Amino acid sequence: MRRAGPFGAWATRERNLPRVLGWFSAAAMMVGLIIGSGIFRVPSVVAGSVGSVGSIALIWVLGGVLSLCGALVVAELACLYPEPGGEYIFLREAWGRPVAFLFGWTRLLLLTPASFGATSLILGAYLSPLLPWEWASDRLIAMSAIAFLTALNFRSLLWSALLENTLTVIKLLLLATLGFSILAWGAGDRGAFAQEVTFAPASWSGFGLALVTVMWTYSGWAGVAALVGEVKDPGRNVPKAMIGGMLSVLAIYLVLNTAYLYVLPVETMAGSSGVAADAAAVALGRWGAVVISVAVAVATFGSSQAAMMFNPRIFFAMARDGLLFSPIGGVHPRFLTPHMATLFTALLGMVFVLFRSFEQLAQAFILGVWPFHVLMVAAVFRFRKTKPDAHRPYRTWGYPVVPALFLAASAAMVLNALVAQPGLTLFGFGLILSGVPVYWVARRRAASQG
Repeated sequence: MRRAGPFGAWATRERNLPRVLGWFSAAAMMVGLIIGSGIFRVPSVVAGSVGSVGSIALIWVLGGVLSLCGALVVAELACLYPEPGGEYIFLREAWGRPVAFLFGWTRLLLLTPASFGATSLILGAYLSPLLPWEWASDRLIAMSAIAFLTALNFRSLLWSALLENTLTVIKLLLLATLGFSILAWGAGDRGAFAQEVTFAPASWSGFGLALVTVMWTYSGWAGVAALVGEVKDPGRNVPKAMIGGMLSVLAIYLVLNTAYLYVLPVETMAGSSGVAADAAAVALGRWGAVVISVAVAVATFGSSQAAMMFNPRIFFAMARDGLLFSPIGGVHPRFLTPHMATLFTALLGMVFVLFRSFEQLAQAFILGVWPFHVLMVAAVFRFRKTKPDAHRPYRTWGYPVVPALFLAASAAMVLNALVAQPGLTLFGFGLILSGVPVYWVARRRAASQG
């Protein structure tokens, strides 16, 4: 049945999204969402914050382990509530609609445009020098990429998944080749491993702040849950996708950081604005810049495509709960995609690309998501208590230690950020809480409409 109104057949809310994705597509979306621009920039920030080879290695392993703990929990939640929306659905069912709305509000106002816009700008920055047209600016390339991905995701989830599968495979091959090439042809006698290897960080406060930044490069591990409503046999495919995806990301990150440290001293890494490019130049010469440009372009384009698959499902779920404009919850009657939510997501990304820089977007993103990750992981304890007999085709490995470890580490990380960077942290919390009056307005509006 088609909903009447100004959007006509574009507002078919009675239809559900079909289950068409397999485990590989879900894993590819997760890997594509996680591996974007971060691994090409963040290692220099980490080196400057912790200052020793051992602590650099420890922080990347710790970030991967914590993200894997979170993914193991999300896999159980996704199997318990296999419907579009992911984290929004879990927060709604565990802690109520106000908390879920604040998550959606923060993602609408900050997280979606920050991550989507920042990644698109990095794509433009690396592609523009390779193109022969002077008018091909960073922002124009970023806007064009968003427009193309919007059209593709509007038209077909299967076409979008095929593109993401291809980009993810190419991305993993390129990054693995880059890392092993640096190790094979680089001169290790000038790198960090040729110096004294110590494990103590320059300061534990700096270690905590660096961990926040590292967790940003791993962020996206909860993203595949937003697509669980379109995954075939979610009880089997979602855990396989999330565990396999996280292990692939951890392996690639460790290879690349090992390669950087092999050819660059820690001090050089700390002072580098493009650590991957510097390491490739040292090991591969003039071909290093070409390899890095191609790798960054593929990684960021794949991450933007994954974000265009992931973010609209959250807004789709919010609209179906009456917390966003009704047409955003529509399913296209022919293409069977959340087309209005896709257009809405693209609009958010384009607005921020026009008015913000990469640095502003990345800084805005880092802490905004963590309070909700903490609440989402804590939900597994609540559901085990309130729904002990619910069907769970997958249960979190290592429960209750795994979720408890994630919660303890996340609490310590946020408290350290509050002490070390109170202004930025409080700004993020304030932005989240600014959604409280908006929620009550939305609820009153939904109630008045029946």
